[in-house]
Amino acid sequence: QMILEGHLKPGQQIREEELAEACGVSRTPIRDALRKLAQDGYIRKSETNRNFVAGWSDAEIEESFHLRAMLEGEAASRAAERINSEGIDELQDLNSCIAETISNKSGFNTDSFLGFNKQFHKVIINAADSNRLATLLSMLVEEPIVYKTIKKYSSSSLMSSVREHENLISALKNRDSLWAKSIMIGHVRRAYFDLTQAVADKVRSEPGEDE
Repeated sequence: QMILEGHLKPGQQIREEELAEACGVSRTPIRDALRKLAQDGYIRKSETNRNFVAGWSDAEIEESFHLRAMLEGEAASRAAERINSEGIDELQDLNSCIAETISNKSGFNTDSFLGFNKQFHKVIINAADSNRLATLLSMLVEEPIVYKTIKKYSSSSLMSSVREHENLISALKNRDSLWAKSIMIGHVRRAYFDLTQAVADKVRSEPGEDE
């Protein structure tokens, strides 16, 4: 959470003993947690085995979204042939929750939006019924950069996700694998370009901040 919220910056060293003291635990669970974070791409180890918060270059972010578009497109294609009515209902409920989160007059909740959106895509990945595909997708890390910039997205950009989700649900209902695949690819590509614009806006509004 400290990485996602920017309290720990890209390139900053993470020391086991400091975290253990801050969390009030021994170094063993800290070491296990850091190992998992390294596997997930949030932390990178140096040649001397020191831990640093991972940073992402523009090229790495683009590559990640490119691969996700291909893999999630395939997942949507497979899901169209396999998803059941309960899965469709769950997608509709989650998309309604996403829309409500965006239009919430009390204020936009980043955690709620990302949580519902992640679960929406997880339902499709699960419906695809491919452990290999799920494993490959789990290796693509975008959450930290998305979390830091999501509040910069415009309401119209966020609602684009809702409309694309609606179209995707229609494709899944009609068991049209090609339609589902094309919508998912376009959905991920649109999200990438919205993200790059949000990052650019953040840099311009916060000069000197280490991105």
